[in-house]
This record gives sequence, structure tokens and C-alpha cells, in this order.
Amino acid sequence: MSRRTEYYDDPDAPTPNSLVVAASAVVTDSQGRVLLQRRRDSGLWALPGGGMEMTDSLPGTAVREVKEETGLDVEVTGLVGTYTDPRHVIAYSDGEVRRQFNVCFRARLVGGELALSDESTELRWVAPGEIAELPMHHTQRLRLRHAFEERAEPYLG
Repeated sequence: MSRRTEYYDDPDAPTPNSLVVAASAVVTDSQGRVLLQRRRDSGLWALPGGGMEMTDSLPGTAVREVKEETGLDVEVTGLVGTYTDPRHVIAYSDGEVRRQFNVCFRARLVGGELALSDESTELRWVAPGEIAELPMHHTQRLRLRHAFEERAEPYLG
């Protein structure tokens, strides 16, 4: 698996050579905890999510990625926001340098069994008050903050 390095507003960041449409999901349980994964490629905690395939819709991407990365089945229930900041660049050890267009959805658990994938080293249901203690890129924290704010309108950025 490629290693992943995230840059934000860094003048020394490499120039992107791809633009990827992606979806992520804020999956919550009945206790208000959120599902997070510790990424194998960076060691950071993140929402489940990933790139859209040609046969996917954006909500379908979120559902598929949650299943692939966590073993859980979810249903999309709403939109947290769109995240398109050009200052955020993701570089992979295979040479891809990506600018990512991410649509973050709200989702609820409908089934499945929690299971690690080859993309993560740990899965955890995390209470909102515990998130600050986890190593996480600030763009993930932004999505979580917007989700917990329960905004009347999605974030557009």
C-alpha cells in the first residue's frame, strides 16, 4: 500500500497531478458516537471514505466505502457538506499527488459486522469529546465539527 502525506496551505507541497471525486460518511450509533478508522497509509484517524468509481453515485460511493473499509452497511441520511479546498493536497508514495473533491454525508448503521480492511489498522466508535485526543488531519476534524453542529444547511467549501 502507498504511503500518504497530507499537506495544507504548504508552499512546499508538491503540485497535484490528479483530481479525485470522493465521498466520506459520518456514521453515528445510537449513543451519538462516530465511526472512525485509523488509516494504514498515514496512521491518522479519519472518516471512512474514498474515491468514486465510474459505476457509483456519490451517496453510493459513501455506502460502498463504509462497507469496504469497516464491514458495516449504512444508509445515507443527509449531507454534511462539500470540501474542495485547493490548499489541501494529498501525496502518495506511488507518485500520485491528488487534489480531492470530497462530499461528506451523514449515515446511519443498518447492518453488517465491524471488520478491519487492508486500508485500516483500527476501527473505533468515538464519543465527540474524545475526538480531540486522536491524531487526525484538521480537514477531517472540520467535517466532524460541521456534522456535530447539525447545521440547517450543508457546508459549501
